[in-house]
Amino acid sequence: MDHTSNEAFKLLKQLNLHLELESKYQPREKGLILIESTAENDNSICPRLRNAKVEDLWSLTNFFGLGMETFVLAVNILDRFLAIMKVKPKHLSCIGVCCFQLAAKVVEEDCNIPSVHDVIRISQCKCTVSDMNRMEKIISEKLHFEFKATTALTFLHLYHTVVLCHSSKRKEVLNLDKLEAQLKACNCRLIFSKAKPSVLALCLLTLEVETLKSLELFEIALRVQKHSKVNDEDMLYWRELVSKCLADYSSPECCKPDHKKLVWTVSRRTAQNLHNSYYSVPELPTIPECGRINESESEDSCEEMSSGEDSLGSSPPSDLEASFFFDNYQPRLKRLSFVPFVAMNNL
Repeated sequence: MDHTSNEAFKLLKQLNLHLELESKYQPREKGLILIESTAENDNSICPRLRNAKVEDLWSLTNFFGLGMETFVLAVNILDRFLAIMKVKPKHLSCIGVCCFQLAAKVVEEDCNIPSVHDVIRISQCKCTVSDMNRMEKIISEKLHFEFKATTALTFLHLYHTVVLCHSSKRKEVLNLDKLEAQLKACNCRLIFSKAKPSVLALCLLTLEVETLKSLELFEIALRVQKHSKVNDEDMLYWRELVSKCLADYSSPECCKPDHKKLVWTVSRRTAQNLHNSYYSVPELPTIPECGRINESESEDSCEEMSSGEDSLGSSPPSDLEASFFFDNYQPRLKRLSFVPFVAMNNL
């Protein structure tokens, strides 16, 4: 009991600290409202462009095998920058990849941070390394180099741990992966950037507790709400929006970022210079009914087969069999040493 009390005290202390900091890292509301009111044909960022860029950020995060924290932080950096700067659509691609790189530098180990060249090539942002360096400097200065933010994911992890700590059953009845997937869906909608991170996380938690129909967990969630000083009016308003968002994302008509196939393409110049063996797997020699294949013939077959396995015709697997509307599929970057230029469409 003493151990449990100490753990609960430490968790509440962390919660209080992040509750004090959350407003500091929340995007400026006036800027978000300006984006919401921007028309599609205006030469400025509209909600559709912002949401599409967030989906691209998730595709990049997924492709390079980075964590959920990197994605959420990249979205936070993007929204905070867009809320204070008037950005033209042609600069959004460069801004997006810079936010992705900045988030990766904060969250990931050095060995896991993608190289700038790989990010430029895979994202097809059509900017140079110099462009990215200049843009990173602008973003850093405008945000006063404050990147390690308190986000809705921070509160979601804290709330989840608090519930488990106070639950008598002592088992993981709340699926954290599912809660993170739901948060991911909300991040793809501009409107949820206006919600306090603590409120957004609490809405996700209470909606999940409601589906579990656990009276004990419901009482714990109410105590968490009271401690976080979230009033019922705010909870009802954001819960309704979150519930509608999750219903939309769980419908088969919705196109999810995770469900887009990664398609490899090469430039025309590269395609002309590629050897034929890069496009097809060579036929294997016929195995004689009697006797054995001579050693030299066998070695040649293995060499050709290895080049065929690296052919550009192959593409990373899709994750259409997701158990929820997002899953943990994380394709890894392949080494394509023989290709001077490789791009990926439909991120």
